[in-house]
Amino acid sequence: MKAIPLTVAALSIVSYSASSAEDTTHIKLATTTSTYHSGLLDYLLPEFEKDSGIKVDVLAAGTGKSLRMGENGDVDLVMTHAPKAEANFVEKGYGVLPRKLMYNDFVIVGPASDPAKVESQKAVADVFKAIATNNVTFVSRGDDSGTHKKEMGIWAQTKMEPNFGGYRSVGQGMGPTLNMASEMQGYTMTDRGTWLAYQNKLDLKILFQGDENLFNPYQVILVNPERYPSIHYQAAKTFSDWLVNPKGQKLINDFKLHGKQLFVASAE
Repeated sequence: MKAIPLTVAALSIVSYSASSAEDTTHIKLATTTSTYHSGLLDYLLPEFEKDSGIKVDVLAAGTGKSLRMGENGDVDLVMTHAPKAEANFVEKGYGVLPRKLMYNDFVIVGPASDPAKVESQKAVADVFKAIATNNVTFVSRGDDSGTHKKEMGIWAQTKMEPNFGGYRSVGQGMGPTLNMASEMQGYTMTDRGTWLAYQNKLDLKILFQGDENLFNPYQVILVNPERYPSIHYQAAKTFSDWLVNPKGQKLINDFKLHGKQLFVASAE
């Protein structure tokens, strides 16, 4: 089996450009690794740049790191998927104009042999209990991402600490975490979009899905220009407007991988 190369850097910076003109407006977007690894941004940004002439520099990190970049005024907007952390970001005055953008869901993947009998469980909390009780390998992102925050919320529901012998916290993005889980024949939780992008390179399968606790909503939030006057607020708002308006929403719905829709547009 061909292994997926691990990303050593904690932060991936990707630049997309529709024009090489020196006076092109740049905005910085901090977002989750899922929107990058799934290919969604490769699909959306050239269309936006063609429509607007604005170049988007993407800093692909976990949700926690993305929100901290927003708090520091290092970016112009964020696109993340951790509702409680996002609400806190806005309440403290770091972010403005939060908008529902899209959603997908998380799934639990693991080896086909399924030693913890995950496939027979009725709820995701029971899945986690079975993994811990059987002391099998579970690979956690451990990186304060939206996925990691969701995982820790589920552990809290089980009233169990993730400190069993098979638990591996790796401090990596979703792609490398999936690769490690495949190599170790362990379980992990992944957003469906990244799973679909990586599944053909992995010796894993979806073993549990569909629990309402695995719902995964994304928002786009502008950094507050009153706190950081030097940010490119108007250009960032142009991008936010484009994402939630009909064209952007249709493109999100139309984006498919291996014939499957990865995200469902949900702007109000």
